[in-house]
Amino acid sequence: MSNNRIGEVTVIPLGGLGEIGKNMMVVEANNEILIVDAGVKFPEDELYGVDLVIPDISYLVKNKERIKGIVLTHGHEDHIGALPYVLKDIDAPVYGTKLTLGLLSGKLKSHNMLADTYLRHVYPGHSVEIGSFKVEFIRVNHSIADSCALAIHTPAGPLVYASDFKFDQTPIDGKMADIHKLAELGDEGVLALFSDSTNVEREGFTMSEREVGKTIEDSFVEATQKIFVASFASNIHRIQQVFDAAVKYDRKVALSGRSMINNVHIALELGYLNIPEGLLIDLKDINKLPDHKVVLLMTGSQGERMAALTRMARGDHHQISVEKGDTIVVSATAIPGNAKAVGRTINQLFKRGANVIYEALSGVHVSGHASQEELKLMLNLTRPKYFFPVHGEYRHLHLHAKLAQGVGIPKENIFIPDLGDRVTLSQDRGYINGSVQAGRVLIDGLGIGDVGSVVLRDRRLLSENGILMVVVTINKEGKVLAGPDIISRGFVYIRESGELINDATKQVEKALSECEDNNVTEWSTLKSKIRSALDSFLYNRIKRRPMILPIIMEV
Repeated sequence: MSNNRIGEVTVIPLGGLGEIGKNMMVVEANNEILIVDAGVKFPEDELYGVDLVIPDISYLVKNKERIKGIVLTHGHEDHIGALPYVLKDIDAPVYGTKLTLGLLSGKLKSHNMLADTYLRHVYPGHSVEIGSFKVEFIRVNHSIADSCALAIHTPAGPLVYASDFKFDQTPIDGKMADIHKLAELGDEGVLALFSDSTNVEREGFTMSEREVGKTIEDSFVEATQKIFVASFASNIHRIQQVFDAAVKYDRKVALSGRSMINNVHIALELGYLNIPEGLLIDLKDINKLPDHKVVLLMTGSQGERMAALTRMARGDHHQISVEKGDTIVVSATAIPGNAKAVGRTINQLFKRGANVIYEALSGVHVSGHASQEELKLMLNLTRPKYFFPVHGEYRHLHLHAKLAQGVGIPKENIFIPDLGDRVTLSQDRGYINGSVQAGRVLIDGLGIGDVGSVVLRDRRLLSENGILMVVVTINKEGKVLAGPDIISRGFVYIRESGELINDATKQVEKALSECEDNNVTEWSTLKSKIRSALDSFLYNRIKRRPMILPIIMEV
């Protein structure tokens, strides 16, 4: 239950602080809740087998009768990807711009959910009443069209939520950020600013998206064979520039990768892409054209194992092969944690004789996030009383806090809360007022939250040391009738390690004999003795600790 007094508002970060991804913020006022964004985070290497990470929404489920709506800043996965899971537990309308909702609609349908039940379209520059909240959608530039900052009007004053943005003076679609509106809010008095910290380590300004178009065009001029372009499937402006270059240099474009195909068709249907008739061809038809007439636009810029470019780099794509002299444009930067996979893919492509153009060597990618001078500009336009750096790892948040102090925000008015902290704000003071349950929920296949620390520990042990299964058959008196038989998976190959396995079997026989002599028949004790005898023997012998799984059968 909310305990806000009149003239107060409480914000609770459930994701996106101290991490890149799973962005989610809760705003509480007048005993009502508004949710800002609901994103996923892609798993790090130590989350073995996990597909996605989403915020823990236990607090929201407990208070779902107070939730008035969900507002979205833009259509990237780290801001909308958790909604199919959230909306299964929370019945609330979702507000966003046309492309954002178009991408979300496809996602909901893939989960067999009726998108029209939830979605409410808002135009950039317009506002909407959600319960007692008034929310203005303010156009900003980012690496996806239709991105907005939000001005959330509360009893304590407006909150400006500028999650992902940059100020692009020459945007591809000609739609500049609404600097005037941000300044207007600053003149009226902004209670708190929540601002993107991703690029706080970069000095100056982020380059315009239009600069990438020049590099893409240069690569088309120099290419003599097939051109492969790998990009984020959501970067519609980048995709448009590839189509434009293809038209100019008389090439046809084929798509590869499910998300690329889906996003291009959604953007085309909604009017965000201009693709002349006949330019787009089916992937299976590219072999009918000479190599110098073909462009393949695909996923795989992050080195994802099953993405189109990665499979082509490995040589196991069933339709397309990379040949010597082909041009590969990797038009993205590696997301934290993906650098090794991206590097591996680029190395494999070079090995195949391709000419690879990637960010470290050229201007083939620009960020969608503000650099230091743009972050200062956002602070100076809005002139907030309180400041929250968001969307970044802790080093980003602390550097952004220091930047804010440099433009005049008092240190005591800057908050870097932990996930779940309740930060209550008024014109008089801001303070942390307890906390709620927060953290991460792991998605593995169709399982939601059923993979926890114990399962992850077991997966880590299995991946590092393998497993030994010990099968023993006993009677009711505890006398061994058959076995022990040892089965190894991922530990040693039994045929080549016969001596080790024979000695290990003797250790188990010895432990079982001792149990028999002492009339031990309790299964848990027998398993513990087997595990203990094998563990110490194997570690002393070869300094390895596989998972040991005793299996006892009684006849």
